[in-house]
Amino acid sequence: MIPVRTPSPSPRPTALWAAAAALLVAPLIAAPAAAQAAPSGGPADCLSPTGATVEEERLSQDVPQEILRRSGFDGMAEDFTRSLCRAPNLKAAEAAVRRHGDRLWRAAVARVQDSGPSTGDLSAGDDRPLYWARLGMTGALHRWEPRFTLSGTDRSLLVEDLERRSRGQADMDFRGGPNLKRVVVTGFDPFQLDGDIRRSNPSGAAALALDGAVIETDAGPALVQTAVFPVRWRDFADGMVESALLPHYTGDRPADAVFTVSQGREGRFDLEAHNGAWRGGADDNERVGDEGMIPVPEDVPTVTPQPQWSDSTLDRPAIVEATSGEPFPVVDNTQVTEIPAGGTEPVVRPDGPTEGSRARAGGGGSYLSNEIAYRNTLLRDATGLDIPAGHIHTPILHFGEGSEAVTDPSFEEMRDSISEQVEVIVEASVRDRS
Repeated sequence: MIPVRTPSPSPRPTALWAAAAALLVAPLIAAPAAAQAAPSGGPADCLSPTGATVEEERLSQDVPQEILRRSGFDGMAEDFTRSLCRAPNLKAAEAAVRRHGDRLWRAAVARVQDSGPSTGDLSAGDDRPLYWARLGMTGALHRWEPRFTLSGTDRSLLVEDLERRSRGQADMDFRGGPNLKRVVVTGFDPFQLDGDIRRSNPSGAAALALDGAVIETDAGPALVQTAVFPVRWRDFADGMVESALLPHYTGDRPADAVFTVSQGREGRFDLEAHNGAWRGGADDNERVGDEGMIPVPEDVPTVTPQPQWSDSTLDRPAIVEATSGEPFPVVDNTQVTEIPAGGTEPVVRPDGPTEGSRARAGGGGSYLSNEIAYRNTLLRDATGLDIPAGHIHTPILHFGEGSEAVTDPSFEEMRDSISEQVEVIVEASVRDRS
């Protein structure tokens, strides 16, 4: 995603998968739609009034509560909190995190793909119920006062597992015969919520719509598995991207393609050619900025010395030719911002970096979208895997002119059009490799 400083149906999983998903999520969605376990207070006796993060504190506002209520996800955090309050020990708490984290992701996927129980009047393609319900659950974990002694480390591990599971990062399991191609697609949470608390992220909506999709190619079917990532510098510094993606670059059956996706520029898709090793420092969802070289975890394969640039291996010209057009153009974006070798000031280069330059922005900027693109393609280079790997920037998603509602027809139509075009871009790249 790029911080904004100025103002065909989605694929469906198989019938068997959809039926199983409905059975898995029905008990959770059917939970009583009582008050959300919000950071500003809740019905559970085991929650402290303090301890929520900046991001979790937004949950008490009217818009997130309306989104949860109208999506049928308003009871999820309370249901999870009840399980926490009953947990007599760490093992029981870990089981609650596994159960509720997995169910939240499956419920969100089923809702977007319209394959789960029908709840609420919010449109099916919306990514925001997942985001706000997760914050209710992590907020409960941060504020939880258990009946047993819980170390800070154990609490952090519980939060980490809940984040991983509720984002689909623990659910990217490829099963099938040797001819089944494997495709990974990632999206992001909503961001810049202090500017407009209603915001969605079309990359997250696209990831939910594509999860479990099967793309038919001349070389056989390709299964898509997806996940979403937070808009927080600290999670990236802690290695969340590498933890989620490295298994798909190693082992006997690595991925056949890995796409990272985020919201980008006005009115167009961008295929980002060059990813830079620089954090630009813009505020994240916790109002924290971080500027400097992208930190690479010590315990993962990498390229040394750390390169200033890591490039896309998508066949960008072919994808542009196959997918550009209505409703949005697709651009092969080769621009970067660099400090040239021997120089001291940043220079914008339209045709990529020059030799010996220092990165200040990839084609996708210097925010977390550039960073996930850099981390992904750096893993590809470090493991020596020759596959398409690159970043897709979507158009900016807008509400209808003058709209103050949490949703409107213009917003929903644009969101769904973006999701469908992400699908077309992914399909074009996968089919090109067959």
